[in-house]
This record gives sequence, structure tokens and C-alpha cells, in this order.
Amino acid sequence: MEENKLVRDKIPEIIKARGDVCDFYIADDKEYWEKLKEKLFEEIDEFFEDESKEEMADLLEVVNAIMKYKGFDIHDIKKIRHKKRKLRGGFDRKVILTDF
Repeated sequence: MEENKLVRDKIPEIIKARGDVCDFYIADDKEYWEKLKEKLFEEIDEFFEDESKEEMADLLEVVNAIMKYKGFDIHDIKKIRHKKRKLRGGFDRKVILTDF
């Protein structure tokens, strides 16, 4: 396993329950923020490799953790999303811009 990797809260317990040994510590806020950003890229890469519901759920878990850390309210995020969608549209029509 990669060293100093952000993992889900119960991973140390799961490792110990199966009889293995692990070391861990609790990150401070600065390190946690950096590790969350690293984890976001990791989960995006994993989704690119396996476009499954499970990988999308992992990606969403990290996005939720980022929103919580940043103090972003999900309702505010949804309002902004809907406003942008109304003004600029979504991605439903699959438009590819070829020149500008």
C-alpha cells in the first residue's frame, strides 16, 4: 500500500480485524486538504479505468468530503448548478466545439 495515503475512516479497523498490522495517524487540516485533492485525482483515474457505479460512488464520497471541508452547502451547490445549466445548458446534447 502507498504510504501516507488518505483512506476511509474504517480502513485501519478492517485491516486489524483480518489480522494484519497497520500504522496510521490523523492529519491536520492542511495535510487533510492536500490529501483530499490527491484522492480526488486518484478516484477520477480509477473511474477512467473502471466506469462502474462503485467507482462513481467513491468519487462522490471524495466530492462530499471536499464540500464538507470547504463548508459548501449542497443546496447552494445545486442552486449554482441549476443557474449555470439555465444560462449555459448542460451536456445533454453532446455538443463538441470544433472552432472558436
